[in-house]
This record gives sequence, C-alpha cells and structure tokens, in this order.
Amino acid sequence: MEKLDADHPDLSAIVRAGDTVMWGQGAAEPVALTRPLMAQRHRIGRFRAFIGASWSDTLAAEHGDCVSFVSYCGTGRNRELTRAGVLDIWPSHYSDLPRHIADGALRVDVLMLQVAPPDENGCYSLSMACEYLAAALETARSIVVEINDRAPWTHGCVQLRAEQISHCVHTSRAPLDAPAGPDSETEREIGRRVAALIDDGCTLQCGIGALPEAVLRELGNRRDLGFHSGSMGDAAALLTLAGVITNARKTIDRGRSVAGVLMGSGILRDFAHRNPAVQMRPTEYTHCAGVLEGIDRFVAINSAIEVDLTGQINAEVAGGLYVGAVGGAADFLRGARRSKGGLPIVALPARSWKGKQAIGRIVSRLSGPVSTARSDACVIVSEYGVADLRGLTLSQRVRRMLDIAHPGDRERLALEAREIVGA
Repeated sequence: MEKLDADHPDLSAIVRAGDTVMWGQGAAEPVALTRPLMAQRHRIGRFRAFIGASWSDTLAAEHGDCVSFVSYCGTGRNRELTRAGVLDIWPSHYSDLPRHIADGALRVDVLMLQVAPPDENGCYSLSMACEYLAAALETARSIVVEINDRAPWTHGCVQLRAEQISHCVHTSRAPLDAPAGPDSETEREIGRRVAALIDDGCTLQCGIGALPEAVLRELGNRRDLGFHSGSMGDAAALLTLAGVITNARKTIDRGRSVAGVLMGSGILRDFAHRNPAVQMRPTEYTHCAGVLEGIDRFVAINSAIEVDLTGQINAEVAGGLYVGAVGGAADFLRGARRSKGGLPIVALPARSWKGKQAIGRIVSRLSGPVSTARSDACVIVSEYGVADLRGLTLSQRVRRMLDIAHPGDRERLALEAREIVGA
C-alpha cells in the first residue's frame, strides 16, 4: 500500500485514459480523492466515472470535457449533470448492478473508497457503503482509499486488508450529511396513513427520500420492528435508540438491522460506529429475492414520481428530466409481495407544485418510463387514502386510484380513464 500526499495526491499515474473509476455514493464519497481526480482530468485523458447519488460539490458540468459520467440515478447533485447533458444513465434494477460489474458489462478499473481506520485485527471497514462496491472489489485493477479517522467503523461480511489496497491517503474530516428533505403537512399525513398499515413485528425496507423517512417518524409506538433495506437513514437509527426497532422477531438476521449504505447525518454515523447490531451487506444480499421472500411480514416502503390509474409507476423522469432511478423498488416490492404477511407500498403526494403550478402525481398516462410494471401491483398511498391494487382488474384499479387522487383532478381523470381502459 503506497501512501499518497493527502493534500496533493497524484492520481494521474493510477488512473489511465479509457479507465472506468467508481466510488461510494452520498456520505461514502472519498472527496479527498474525487476532488483531485477532477482537477487532474486533463493530465489523465478521457475516462469514465460511474457515480451513485452525489451530495458533494465535487462534480461539475465542465468536467464533462474529459470525464464521461454514468450513474444508475439522477438524484442529489446528479441533477446538475443531467441538466447539462453530461450524465448518461444505466437503467438497471439495483439488484443487477453487481452482476453487471462481475461480468464486465460495467467494467471497473479503479475503485475509490472511504474507509475507517483498521481495527485491532488490521481490518479496514467499508464504513458507510458496501452495496455494489463489494462486487467491484473483486474486479478492480487498483483500489485507492481515503482512510478517514472520522468515518464510522461498521460491521459486515466485507472488509479490507492492507494487501488489497494499492494506494491510500489519510484524512480527518466529518463525512457529508444527507441533504435536508421537505417536511410538510402533506408528507406527515402520508406518513401517518402508511404507518397505520404497519403492525408490531414487521420488518421494514425504506427507500431514499423524505416520504419513507416521514413514515418511520410515525412509528414511535410500535414494538419489535425489524429493518432490512438498501439504505439506512437517521429515522431508523432513532427508532432503534428508542427501542422500537429491535429486530427481535425477524425470521432472518434476528437481532440485526441490515443495510447496504448509510444515508444520514452524524446521528446515524455515531449510532452505527462499532455497533454489531448494524450489518452492512452487499447488494447481492440486501436485494436478493430469496432473502426478501424469507423475511416474514416484510414491508417495502418506496416513493414515486407518478403512478397511473392502472398501477404503472414512473420513478425516473419528471418534467422531461431524469431525476430518479429504476433503483431497487421493484426488487423490494416483489420481495414484499412474496413474503408471508408482506406488504408492498408506494407512497406519493397526489399533487406537487412547481412555483404556483399544480402538477398531478396520480395520472391517466405517465409522462416518463414505466419503472415498475402494473403486473407488480402494490398498495398506493397518498394524503387522501390507500388504494390496494393487488388482485384487482383494470377498471377496479381505476376506481381505487380515483379515490386517492386530488379532489380537483378526479373528474378529469375519470373522463380520461374511459379512453384508456373503458372504465
């Protein structure tokens, strides 16, 4: 392991023209490496960067002169790259990303990680992100790490030893915090409606965003909830500290919360640090159909940009701009459907606002792609009610969806529905 100058690491000898570089998303981004990487891009020559959800100010549209950006999502600061036309999207189910890495479809030459200092056994923790990075550990030519003594040391089945690391820098900086999401009465009402569907002893999966977090905040009076998700945020940590999430009734990983990436603030990082009750796992496990099916009373809670009257879900494009992801929603919704006593939920406001313009989120026709098919029917929740679409015909679904649409949209949607399904 070669130690690099933390202030001025020379990456031009590590990254070559034509390489693909990957790094952790959100707070797991090793900014001590990614910032100099962008600054040295002209010396390196054109290369590709596969990025997840970005929270930092590291990447800018101007970097597209030498860097081809690719991501599974358009969330966070990725939207700036999308607006500038320099971000290409990998429209994959989250569960497929490790396979794409392993078979070379998504080739990773240089993997950049933020890790915690080694423990007493010399093992470096992947800290805040394991997920699809674990697959890249097996294929990357070079593994370059930022060893941050303020990154939490987390437990999991994937750890690094010194001989696996080609280069490193040592830092001491606070990791990035998750951007604050909206907290309106609409989100709170949706959170209350979803929470009313969740009983003691259920195991929860929560997608990224304000609505899933709003649901968790409404569960303070439940008992023995479990947690198994692609990501974990502050609300899950607080519920655990309050004794609500205990994982005591889980049929798999009893006593342990499982996640692929930590997406929160210092509250979450302090909670997860050296806590064996929090297990960081690769995507092959967190999103595995067999694992999810084996978790009794598994409740998947995800959000969407739009849902049409027949149950098709757009979670990717809004206003012609790629702002979301295919992500893991379909993986988790299918897992919840197959779980004994499971519940697949998609929550969204009936309307959102762009300035003074109201935009319907329950629509007759999607304005973007079908991220989740209507054949994967689930429970749709808005601030106006709950529409369980499972086992219903198209005309029955339309009637349920009209009941949870904004009252000002229902008459128009009913007329449009007759043209679509004859409802």
